[in-house]
Amino acid sequence: MPYKFLDMLTTDSVRDAQSENGAREQWDDFAGDRRFDHFDERAAAFIAARDSFYMASVSENGWPYVQHRGGPPGFLKVLDDKMLGFADFQGNRQYISLGNVKADDRVALFLVDYPRRKRLKLLAHMTVHQLDDNPDLAQRIIDTDYQGQPERLMTLSLESYDWNCPQHIVPRFTKDMVDLAARPLQEEIARLTEENEALRRKLG
Repeated sequence: MPYKFLDMLTTDSVRDAQSENGAREQWDDFAGDRRFDHFDERAAAFIAARDSFYMASVSENGWPYVQHRGGPPGFLKVLDDKMLGFADFQGNRQYISLGNVKADDRVALFLVDYPRRKRLKLLAHMTVHQLDDNPDLAQRIIDTDYQGQPERLMTLSLESYDWNCPQHIVPRFTKDMVDLAARPLQEEIARLTEENEALRRKLG
């Protein structure tokens, strides 16, 4: 049965590693259908909620390179059921990923929801678009209220994605999440402080 993400990555050396570790039969006998070659509602909602992801590309000399990308929640846009897009913000001006995809457009993305211990990995082909040449695309991708300065646009044509198991994902929470969870406690502390001050004034 098809398992497209794994099938794309299972080279001869990977098969050897699986056999050496007693896992080859597990994948030879896989029963199911995990093509995952278009985004369903679950995957689209997961992507739309993320405020960061990691992207791997491969250089012309064979070295892999992993880059962190971040922005407001939903900055990685689901353009349709096989296409993602994001604004390439100005950064440290090394342009390693940009150079890599000019020679080899294949990339891998890793998206993690730390509080809920979920992660999504995907394989795609990346295309670079200049801002001035694609005003309609820019309007769909760029969040105008975000302070980052976009230099260009990137689109990702999906090959396949897969869900990872939650093992070893340590839950982490953003400042906004912590502030929201702590708000009732802070309000209660403020109320009790005010009551104590009023009682102190009354008692003189």
